[in-house]
Amino acid sequence: MIKVRNLTKKFNGFTAVDNISFKIKKGEIFAFLGPNGAGKTTTIKILTTLLNPTSGKVSLNGNDPTKNQDQARRSFGIVFQDQSLDDELTAYENMEFHGILYKMPKEIRRKRIEQLIKFVELWDRKDELVKKFSGGMKRRLEVARGLIHHPRMLFLDEPTLGLDPQTRSHIWNYIKDLNREEGMTIFFTTHYMEEAEKVAQKIAIIDKGKIIAQGTAEELKQNTKTKSLEDAFLVLTGNIIREEEADPFEYLRKKRRMHNRYR
Repeated sequence: MIKVRNLTKKFNGFTAVDNISFKIKKGEIFAFLGPNGAGKTTTIKILTTLLNPTSGKVSLNGNDPTKNQDQARRSFGIVFQDQSLDDELTAYENMEFHGILYKMPKEIRRKRIEQLIKFVELWDRKDELVKKFSGGMKRRLEVARGLIHHPRMLFLDEPTLGLDPQTRSHIWNYIKDLNREEGMTIFFTTHYMEEAEKVAQKIAIIDKGKIIAQGTAEELKQNTKTKSLEDAFLVLTGNIIREEEADPFEYLRKKRRMHNRYR
């Protein structure tokens, strides 16, 4: 379903993603893990057509996202790391607007909206403004919104960040149900190692732009002689505290400021 071969992304001398390759089978739940600044966000932006690679190839359900953006986008849904709902619209209106963007016929769209809002247990709140929702409710609505056009795969960039344990558990139950009932391929990033260990069927760990390990949670633990995925992760990536997620554009801004300072 997803093929990545020799993928590289450079930003004016800064290599954010360095010649990585991996494959994700149809219906697989795949976790993409790494410390802050490892290259996770840059990779997911390339896979979801928000960035073009410097070199290498990507295939999403047989589509090259650099050449067939529209077809690639129709094949996936996405839940961004940062909240992207319109707070001044109701839950139903947020879903309606997204369905219109995908040019879904009215009758089909509204049937799908009802199905999905009920699926994430928000039907009784469908006419409330989103700005009144809790963080967990917004996250559930974003999952529903990402599914409106019947995608073949779902990208989740730290979908449970900042949520309480109960809400995190509910989010993952929805996602596992999708995977089991619809055979949906799931690609997610997270800093919660226990989530990846419980949910993912396959894991890739990226650090400093390179994939340093791939396999099941059990294989990664066996290869590092550890008892938990978190311990395996620390063995592979080290114990040094990393800065927040590396922003290549911030890197370029800093470089420009340094240049101007010494002119």
